[in-house]
This record gives sequence, structure tokens and C-alpha cells, in this order.
Amino acid sequence: MKLFSISNIFTFLFLSYSYNVHAQQIEAIKVKTHISFLASDDLNGRGTGTADEKKAAEYIAKQFAEIKLQPKGEKGTYLQGYEFTEPANPHATTDTAGKKRTLTNVIGFLDNGAKQTIVIGGHYDHLGLGHDGNSLDANPKEKIHNGADDNASGTAGVIELARYYSNNNKKELYNFLFICFSGEELGLFGSKQYCENPVVPLTDVNMMINMDMIGRLEPTSRKLMIYGVGTAPEFVNLIASIKTTMNIMTDSAGVGPSDQTSFYLKDIPVLHFFTGQHSDYHKPSDDVDKVNIEGEKEVLEFIINTLSEIEKLPKLKFMKTRSAKSDTPAFKVTLGIMPDYMFSGVGVHIDGVTEGKPAFKAGLLKGDVVVKLGEHTVTDMNSYMKALSMFKKGDTTKVKALRGNDLIEKDLTF
Repeated sequence: MKLFSISNIFTFLFLSYSYNVHAQQIEAIKVKTHISFLASDDLNGRGTGTADEKKAAEYIAKQFAEIKLQPKGEKGTYLQGYEFTEPANPHATTDTAGKKRTLTNVIGFLDNGAKQTIVIGGHYDHLGLGHDGNSLDANPKEKIHNGADDNASGTAGVIELARYYSNNNKKELYNFLFICFSGEELGLFGSKQYCENPVVPLTDVNMMINMDMIGRLEPTSRKLMIYGVGTAPEFVNLIASIKTTMNIMTDSAGVGPSDQTSFYLKDIPVLHFFTGQHSDYHKPSDDVDKVNIEGEKEVLEFIINTLSEIEKLPKLKFMKTRSAKSDTPAFKVTLGIMPDYMFSGVGVHIDGVTEGKPAFKAGLLKGDVVVKLGEHTVTDMNSYMKALSMFKKGDTTKVKALRGNDLIEKDLTF
């Protein structure tokens, strides 16, 4: 047997410590590998209920198996299948109303022997070849919408958080249920289906973490939006206590256009992580080369730190937040802009303009800040939507916007 000197022992201990720390870290290369596969042209945009989406589901299931999660789907698999009947969709490029699609959630469980479970999820479906009428491209049909940020980024986050919690050599005080949802792009169908057919009793779920579009952390502003901080009394102070160089922005609402809504409606506290809208949203240009991989790694580490603090607390108490129905007025027209939801100034900052829509025809540009629609002052997203609700198709009006330091006025027809 070889004898160790004191220096050998310290070297061995240091290397062992370094290995254990490394084993517990989120690895950017793994995040990039998942996004690169899911957002490759070979998967044709992971259209909801398509054979290409099934390939994505099989890839996620394979990752869950390698991580050694317990399968929580049907017949000992990770897959929870269900049928979706398509409603009438006037925006779709082909009439498929009444037809059925088979959709698949992918579910894995990390059993730590705890009484309570934390759900970590994100959707993996996207727009495919642009047939469902939800693309923002001027001529979307037959173009591959790869959805690298929306939501290969969130799916990669689910997989790598599963790997982290399976390999971190720490006895967690919660079980973890990892779910990649289908059907989000058509109306949150996968998360709704799961919440109606849970594999872990909803009464045993402490909270749900949702990741949707976490791959575009902007290097300068470094804004991370967290929705749902009003759904449990501890969330606001807890989020504020976590040290980070990111610029954290929060919103209390539990209801929003992603899968956390399905859990909130079952009286479960939720947090939804989002790095912001961008001009590639729901367009064929949402590709992997535009994803900030190191930025996503930071987001995932922030989520880990958040859950470490939650672990110190007793079971969270659910709180209702403001109603989306009362806050969001009905409107029959659209301006055709992509708002910057992270903008903290006065007005609505335009992050993108859709070709052929009213804003495009009026000459509004990315970077403009809308401050008035007709006689209606626009100070934020809510006042913007209220202003839109005052118009109908065919109406003409004036739109005022800040372009740099200049106030411009344009004629606008809805």
C-alpha cells in the first residue's frame, strides 16, 4: 500500500472537494446540447402532436432514464399520452377543426422520501411548420419554427435541474416531479391534462416552478422576470434575499400565458421564470445561435438558490392574486407589435414589428415607445390594452411614440 504524505492528503481532499462541487453544478455544455437537438431542423419545429414532437418526447424520456428518475407515465414509461380535439381556428392555414391529435407529457419523479413534492416544468412543443396560425412571420407556412428559446430553453432547464437534484449528494427535504408538457402552444393543454390526472396528489405539491423562454438573458440589461410572487406570502422577500448580478423584476399574478396557470388554478403556489420577449418570438428565426447559454445557466442557478431558501420554510400557503379577466380588457384589433414586457419606463416599448400589420404600415419601428393611441394615453401594458379595446377593425386614428428623444406621430388604420 502506498503511504500518503500530508501534502498528498490535502491534494486528495482538494481534488475530491473540487469533483463534488463540479458534480453539483449546472453545465452550460449540457444545456446547449439539449437545445441544439430540440431546436434542430431535423425536428421540424416540434409541432404539437406531430411525429417530430414525439421524437422530442423520446429524447427527453431518454435523458430522464439516464438521470435515473422514476418513470411516472403510463405502463411504466415516462410518457403520459392524451387526445386533443381541435377547435375551429380561423387563423390556421388548413381547416383541422374536429380532428384529434395525440399529445404527450413526459414525467419523471425523484423520490426523496419526503411528504411534499415540488413540480419543475416547462413545455417542449412549438409551432412546427407554421400551420396552426400562431406564427408571427408574415408568410409562415412550411417554414421551420425551431423554437430554441420557446421553449427548448425551458425544456433543457427541466432536464438539467433533474440532473442537478439527482446528483447533488444532498438529502433534499422535498421530492421533485419533472414534467415537460405538450400542447402549451395551443392553449396549455398538457398542463391542464396533467392537473386533471396528476400522478402525485395535488395536495402533496408544495409549489410549481415553470420555465418558459429562459434562454435570452440580455447581456446589458440582464433582466429576469419572475411571475407569481403573489401566490405565496413568502415569495417576495425570499426572491429579494437571493444574491445575483441579474436585474430581477417581479409580477404578482399567478395567471399568465404559460403552464404555471394550470397549477395556480388548482390553488398551488407558482413561480414562472422568463428572460423576456424578443423579435424572434414565434418566428422561424428563433434559433439556437441566439440563445445565451451562459445566461440560462445563471437563471438555473438562481432557481436552485430559490429552492434552497424554500426548503427552509414550512409548507407554503397559497394566495390568490389579481384576476386576469378583470385586468385584461377584451379587444378586437391588434397593433402588430411585440411589446417589451421588461420595459420599466413610461409607455410600451416596441421589441418587434410584424410585417403587414397596422404598426408596420404606419411606419413604427423596433425601439419606438408608444405613448398615445388616439385620445388614450399609454403608460404601461394595461393602459395600452385598454386603449386597444376602444377600437374596432377599420378604425383610423393617430399613434404617438417616442423615437429616441423625438416625439413622432403617425396615421394608423386597424
